[in-house]
Amino acid sequence: MSFSKAQELIRLATMAARRTGVTLADIEAEFSVSRRTAQRMTDALCASFPLTEHTTEDDRRACWRLPTRAMAALLTPTAEELSALAATRNTLRVEGMEAEARLVRQLELKVRALIPAQTSLRLEADEEALLEALGHAARPGPRRAANPSVDEAISEALKGPFLLRIRYRGRTDEAPRDRTVAPHGLLLGVRRYLVARDTAKPASQLLHYRVEEIDQAEVLTETFVPDQGFSIQTHAQQAFGSYISQAEHGEVVWKFAPHAAAHARRYTFHPTQTLEETADGGLVVRFQASGHLEMCWHLYAWGDAVEVLAPRPLREMVESHRRSDFPALP
Repeated sequence: MSFSKAQELIRLATMAARRTGVTLADIEAEFSVSRRTAQRMTDALCASFPLTEHTTEDDRRACWRLPTRAMAALLTPTAEELSALAATRNTLRVEGMEAEARLVRQLELKVRALIPAQTSLRLEADEEALLEALGHAARPGPRRAANPSVDEAISEALKGPFLLRIRYRGRTDEAPRDRTVAPHGLLLGVRRYLVARDTAKPASQLLHYRVEEIDQAEVLTETFVPDQGFSIQTHAQQAFGSYISQAEHGEVVWKFAPHAAAHARRYTFHPTQTLEETADGGLVVRFQASGHLEMCWHLYAWGDAVEVLAPRPLREMVESHRRSDFPALP
């Protein structure tokens, strides 16, 4: 089946998932096809979605209905669709149609609430990138110095997957040296790390190579088999930012002051976090992660509005740097 035909089939399944279902006349009008083609499309619908129900209505018209649960995974909106909603809302505001803009915003919030958490995080990143590319968004502030050739090689190697030869300077190296690695994923954050296995040490654990310390990268023709069951999303949950340390990994507990609690609730500090309200109106956030230095960078921006309850090493790192004169929360 061609890509365009697959897209049409998904459109048809979406129509069939409506409460009223879909008829041959609906298909003819939507896809500008003949009756015979519309019939072939319903055959394809039934073959691809076995839960499709074929009934005859009171007016003797044939109708096809598909339970919504059969379409749930395919009904997640795309980044382009979410961006279109946001663009529509902004256009309405420019035109002075505030009431309509608020309704579109309410619709947007309802749609987003139905998206699974992990999918939502990915869509937010895709949507931001799309708006940025269209010139509707800008990303101010400091950013890493990119090496396009290295970034392109890493991307190509991950898609293969292909082995990657990198010229890399580790913390204990006096000068960069060549390594051949099997890339498994990329951790993105203030710092970026390539998660890979050194082919010279096949029995070792996965290592983290700081992308900014890779001078050169060359994609090799040799492929490899990634570690069975490896998931970069699961792997990333070991960190607060992009740095992972098994020695530091453990429970992290932060307590936000009452005046900062509402603001802190708007953050997802970590995918494993749980929230607990305190009697005085404060907020306790708990999660499992490592990366104390990156936590310190973030905690500093909260001044004295947050207190580290655990772990003790992190509490000691930030205790003497909690300021009370910051005019705003991050």
